[in-house]
Amino acid sequence: MNKRNALRLMATGAGWVGVTAALGLGLSACGETKQNFTAVDITGADYAKDFSLKDADGKVRTMADFKGKVVVMFFGYAQCPDVCPTTMTEMAQVKQQLGKDGDKLQVLFVTVDPARDTAEVLKAYMGAFDPSFVALIPTADELVALAKDYKVYYKKVDGKTPTSYSMDHSAASYVYDTQGRLRLYARYGAGVPSMVADLKTLLAA
Repeated sequence: MNKRNALRLMATGAGWVGVTAALGLGLSACGETKQNFTAVDITGADYAKDFSLKDADGKVRTMADFKGKVVVMFFGYAQCPDVCPTTMTEMAQVKQQLGKDGDKLQVLFVTVDPARDTAEVLKAYMGAFDPSFVALIPTADELVALAKDYKVYYKKVDGKTPTSYSMDHSAASYVYDTQGRLRLYARYGAGVPSMVADLKTLLAA
């Protein structure tokens, strides 16, 4: 190969490198920036997509009712001694720390103890934490189907009397974005700052 051809080949190669780099930058610019969360990112999960349950006022609710808000959905019961009141207290703090965006948060509390958690009981229970929190009351049959669809565990644990039983249950929360899409699985005990940061990320999307 003579010197002229060698220089031409080097120039051509350099040109392709430049084109490739430019294409790479273009593709990078077009791609979506991945969001980073503290909670487990389950975006695209093929379960826990929707529900149709009565609230404490007897109104049937679905996920569509809360479009435009981030939704945190928790399964528990009013007589729970620790996990449930801790979680609801933390969610009230999360709403407060979101400031003006607090109105864009909707907390849903689904009872796993519909036999004892009447509408009156749950209205008072939600009111103790934040009046905007919505309690959902499935029938016994609806709860079975819902637990299967949402991959939620619950089990009655007998007490000393027929009415003094407790409920073992899952302690994590499901988090949905403003379009009603399931995005996060937030484990119990992660703390208020982590939830606040994750919700701010979803609201900024």
